[in-house]
Amino acid sequence: MIRLTSLSHGAGCGCKLPAGEVHRIAQALPAPDDPDLLVGTATADDAGVYRVAEDLAVVQSVDFFTPIVDDPFDFGRIAATNALSDIYAMGARPITALNLVAFPLETLGADVLAEILRGGAAVAAEAGVAIVGGHSIDDAEPKYGMSVTGVVHPDRLVRNSTARPGDALYLGKPVGGGVVSTAAKREQASPDLLERTVAVMTELNRDAAQRGLDAGASAMTDVTGYGLLGHTWEMAQGSGVEIEVSAAAVPAIDGVAELLQGDEPPVAGGTRRNREWVEPNVEWADGVPEWQRWLLCDAMTSGGLLIAAPPGADPPGTEIGRIGDARPDGSGLVRVSA
Repeated sequence: MIRLTSLSHGAGCGCKLPAGEVHRIAQALPAPDDPDLLVGTATADDAGVYRVAEDLAVVQSVDFFTPIVDDPFDFGRIAATNALSDIYAMGARPITALNLVAFPLETLGADVLAEILRGGAAVAAEAGVAIVGGHSIDDAEPKYGMSVTGVVHPDRLVRNSTARPGDALYLGKPVGGGVVSTAAKREQASPDLLERTVAVMTELNRDAAQRGLDAGASAMTDVTGYGLLGHTWEMAQGSGVEIEVSAAAVPAIDGVAELLQGDEPPVAGGTRRNREWVEPNVEWADGVPEWQRWLLCDAMTSGGLLIAAPPGADPPGTEIGRIGDARPDGSGLVRVSA
């Protein structure tokens, strides 16, 4: 059987276009002039939000990518979990989804595609989301994802650009999935490490989002292709605050640190682009080692939520740990302590 990742030029969210270029292009586009558009592209938020009634807003997002694992069912699960995450990050509830498929049917066969879609359907069912259709094209490089629609009361919407000075920063999942997926493409990841990473990538952010809301979250975003520091900087810049992240407090998937400290660390091209893009806005403490700098820029797929909330109202649950703080400085700078 053909390995799916052998057909992928960049695994998962690591195949994203460079963040700096995407931001530049998006900023040059005309902005809609509509008072009911509550969230557009201005702050690189996770989803668009449109108010359709005083007590109802529609939340829309789309996400798809190339294979990050070889197992078709797991690929479908990861892609669906990742797509749903954008809706949870807005404090919303996903209700429907459309499948997006680019696939070499003659090369891989219908059974492989069916398994990918079955994986996506399993996650949608777990989330209570109805898959209502989709679209497919022929493509030599397989890709799968979803366009997701959710709903939220306009007053309960959570953005990535509304963190408050004095908030604590919490992270809902360990990082390092991009490291593992790159190692897997090079056949350097053990089966156990890959299994642990798939478990992280297929964990819905639904419960973490609810815990954040219960804790009075002022801002949320999910950590994906632009890395923890990239998404942290977007939050800092959009919110007009300075954020300090403690490198030692950021959890990594068990086994990732060893990979990054090896002779040939599996650093993805997307991670290298992330670091080049974000470093002009990051101040590293001298004690932060090189391997942790790569970890914090890791091009994740289906990562956890980054939650800004009052420090006295820690989100319950051992999965969510405090990794930093927001401070009253309008520079949008991210400082990383050892």
